[in-house]
Amino acid sequence: MDGEELTEQETALYDRQIRVWGANAQRRLTKAHILVSGIKGTVAEFCKNIVLAGVGSVTLMDDRLVNEEALNANFLILPDENAYSGKTVAEICCESLKDFNPMVRVSVEKGDLSTLGTDFFEQFDVVVIGYGSRATKKYVNEKCRKLVKRVAFYTVDCRDSCGEIFVDLQDYKYMKKKLEETVECELNFPSFQEAISVPWKPIPRRTAKLYFAMRVIEVFEESEGRKHGECSLLDLARVLEIKKQLCEANSVSESHIPDSLLERLITGTTEFPPACAIVGGILAQEVIKAVSGKGDPLKNFFYYDGEDGKGVMEDISNSFTS
Repeated sequence: MDGEELTEQETALYDRQIRVWGANAQRRLTKAHILVSGIKGTVAEFCKNIVLAGVGSVTLMDDRLVNEEALNANFLILPDENAYSGKTVAEICCESLKDFNPMVRVSVEKGDLSTLGTDFFEQFDVVVIGYGSRATKKYVNEKCRKLVKRVAFYTVDCRDSCGEIFVDLQDYKYMKKKLEETVECELNFPSFQEAISVPWKPIPRRTAKLYFAMRVIEVFEESEGRKHGECSLLDLARVLEIKKQLCEANSVSESHIPDSLLERLITGTTEFPPACAIVGGILAQEVIKAVSGKGDPLKNFFYYDGEDGKGVMEDISNSFTS
């Protein structure tokens, strides 16, 4: 990713951001290849931001045919039925993103992430899974971790006005300014499987309730064979039953996860556009930091709740149990 120097055209186009993070960081960005799966509102915001930032290429995966549901919060799909009839979400979003920055290569890859081998993921520097099942997140994260080169792995989910970002940079080194000098720092990240398998009891009670609530929703969707967002108020009784089981298994009180929060997550299946902009913006910022190697990365969960307007970072790892 340290490849060639920036061209004269790139230097002119990205002049303002080069002044912020430097030519070397911009050079790394222009050589970065990013895979993005699942393009709804929050991921659309993320894609727009990284394309404007000038990454090398973005490969989109989302084989859903465009329908009225796909229009929700996704500004990359114009509300013109004649324009998107018979096309997939990835195809329409690809066309829109090319208009944002012609210097970024945007393409479409068809297929199911859970059937792709390690070689497929080797061509990317960053992999972002949007609105994926728990099984898909585990599978892709494991494939990325088996590669010789380090592939930055992210998941993002947004329900109603709540958002979650997960980050796995494996063993990550980056530069940080301390007073007048620049020092090298290192962080070790757990895998997705390790992070969601941490026993709940040792985790501090001040930890975001969304961390626990999202685990309940993941288990519900997996056990009931549902796709992301395929739930309603009719499912609340089953969701609360799963909450009770998980709390008992982890020896914590059921008050750990408010019923009202779970109800919001299963009834607010559409995204709240302002929350999409915030969570998508944070995700883009983190990917830019990881690619450029500049600035403290997020470790390893980020939560946003539009109800109180707060965003919090949570470091969930086995350090709680050691």
